[in-house]
Amino acid sequence: MIGIDIVDVPRFGGLLARRPSVVERLFTPAERAYAEARADPTERLAARFAAKEAVMKALGAGFGDVAFRDIEVVRAPGGRPEVVLGGRAAARAERAGVTGWHLSLSHTPTTAVAVALAVAAGTAPPVEGTS
Repeated sequence: MIGIDIVDVPRFGGLLARRPSVVERLFTPAERAYAEARADPTERLAARFAAKEAVMKALGAGFGDVAFRDIEVVRAPGGRPEVVLGGRAAARAERAGVTGWHLSLSHTPTTAVAVALAVAAGTAPPVEGTS
């Protein structure tokens, strides 16, 4: 199962400026701390929002099916992004047989994109050295 999402960074930044409380509803404390280590956290938050949407798409979930904070983007040793699920997102992934995730993020000052690939039981593992 695969999901992809793209976010217009300036538009997302406008939302954050108009409704600052949305950051707490969408992102975990660790995600906020990671993004806020930059003078302008907008690109990093936009990439994580795209990742959450991509994971939802891979799970076949729509708005309200899972909470945004049930999907967390963390950095593995070496900096690679990883998906950690909780709550309804974890339950949905378990029902679907998802045993792991591959996540790719990219962002510029204008665009953030994420691709999420859910690995299900019985599927071949990735080739060593790739993700």
